[in-house]
Amino acid sequence: MMGRTHALSGAVVWLAAVPVLSQERWLGDFAVSLSPAQVAAGTVVCAGAALLPDVDHHNGRIANTIGPVTKFLCKWVGKAAGGHRQATHSILFALAAGLVMDLLATHVEYAWWVALFVTVGFGLRGIGLDFEKHEVWSSVADCAVAALAVWWMSTLDMSFAGYAVTLGCLAHIAGDCLTPRGCPVFWPARWRLDIPLVPRTDGKVERWVVGPALTLGAAILAVRSVLGDVAVKWLNTG
Repeated sequence: MMGRTHALSGAVVWLAAVPVLSQERWLGDFAVSLSPAQVAAGTVVCAGAALLPDVDHHNGRIANTIGPVTKFLCKWVGKAAGGHRQATHSILFALAAGLVMDLLATHVEYAWWVALFVTVGFGLRGIGLDFEKHEVWSSVADCAVAALAVWWMSTLDMSFAGYAVTLGCLAHIAGDCLTPRGCPVFWPARWRLDIPLVPRTDGKVERWVVGPALTLGAAILAVRSVLGDVAVKWLNTG
């Protein structure tokens, strides 16, 4: 799927998960209560993390986010992961990515901010913040907007970011499982899950069905997050 579709799916998954993440009776001490600003920040992080599994693709869209830095990163990860749509497209990777983000937030603060900056940058590149045939200016724009977003997030308690990263990765994997090649969701097992409802990347199904459905879902869930139970009651009675 295209980067914008993955980013949208991450936003939708996060907004849908927020009410669940606050349930202490289900999650106990792992539950988190989020302010509207934290919900918005989580949406940005989750949308960016929904591009993270493609860090194994050195020619992919996100490889040019920060010029040669991310180009080298994607090339190295691709080799270590065994190629595109291998290890990074698994449940194990999604859990590990969230855990690493959480550990960085707890023990290596500056590295955590760098990881957050890169994640947000991936999301911006995914939704189309670039200039055709002008990679340098595209990278500058990505970095500038990502830096502003991370600066804003620095005023918030972002201890929930691990959840956002894991959910974003899972959203990406679920989306790619809807394409013919599928994903090795239980890697290192080689079996691949594929339910080819989206026969071609950027084809008619993705552009005219999946994309609009995700956009509508994101809008509805955003309204619910902002207005809470009032919006839910209105939607249920409308």
